[in-house]
Amino acid sequence: MRKTKKIIARFTSPLKTAINCMKITLTSMFFSTKISHVVEELKRRGDLREFLGIKEDIPETGYIYTFLSKFDLNSFIAMILRILNSVTKRRQRNTRLIIDCTDVSVDINWFRKCKQADLEGKDYRWEYSAKGMFVGMKLTLILEHSSLKPLLFLLHPANMHEAKIFQEVMEELRRRRIARKGDTVIMDKGFYAYKNYLVGINEYRIVPLIFPRSNFNLSRLDGMLSYPLDIFSSKSLKGEKRRFRNLKTRLMSLLRRWQEFKPVRAIIEDVFKLAKSFGLRRLHRYTRRSVLKFAALNVLLVGIVVAMGFREKKVLQRLAEM
Repeated sequence: MRKTKKIIARFTSPLKTAINCMKITLTSMFFSTKISHVVEELKRRGDLREFLGIKEDIPETGYIYTFLSKFDLNSFIAMILRILNSVTKRRQRNTRLIIDCTDVSVDINWFRKCKQADLEGKDYRWEYSAKGMFVGMKLTLILEHSSLKPLLFLLHPANMHEAKIFQEVMEELRRRRIARKGDTVIMDKGFYAYKNYLVGINEYRIVPLIFPRSNFNLSRLDGMLSYPLDIFSSKSLKGEKRRFRNLKTRLMSLLRRWQEFKPVRAIIEDVFKLAKSFGLRRLHRYTRRSVLKFAALNVLLVGIVVAMGFREKKVLQRLAEM
């Protein structure tokens, strides 16, 4: 796409070589194979070169790894997010956001090669998931519900609890102007904390539909939700009060029937399965910088697949199992 080429040209050069490197990397991820294998196949198969639009100047494997490693991290992330926005539809109004985390395991045998003391000073940590203990990091993904468009991704240490990263995620959504006032943001029980309900409404002016735990008391939350002090300095006090009451009413109504939204939130689990089938399940990368770059390309590939129409739950599951 011409607009994609313009985006890449702003961040790196030479353009043709950069595009070829990204094409080869995304192809290796899609087929869960090594970059070196894709390079070898390109050299001996003319039909594959024609399919990928790489007719000449096939970069060597070492050059591709060098290209990715030397790319400035912030610039790389910014480039990927802009490409995502260019290949997917613009976000619609009055849509819901879904936020969830998944484990990103690095290729370390915890029981044979790694001791807990060996993790000091490392970017990865040990943690428990539904499948047991793993060593790695935690990827946070934000999707638009209707289109399943990836809007943002963040990387945290594996042992950081979701409830503690809630404010960081919301701050990043506000900084990038992704979350709009009045948006409904759906999260599972991992983000549950009374404080997060308050912060979501008072500070970010969104409806934080965080699935409650068994000890949740709706009446207690109702008593805790009160006007934030900063609205009393607003020039339109009546409007701010009305907006707060509207957010609170919507939250209380949704929390009374939160179980109806389980299928809505569950779709992100299928997106994570698809992402892991593209090589995110077990990484041979051991620094936050390298993992984040790989995760960025992974999210881009997921966004491209979704933009091509693969959005239904059964379709995503079948594609992840291929």
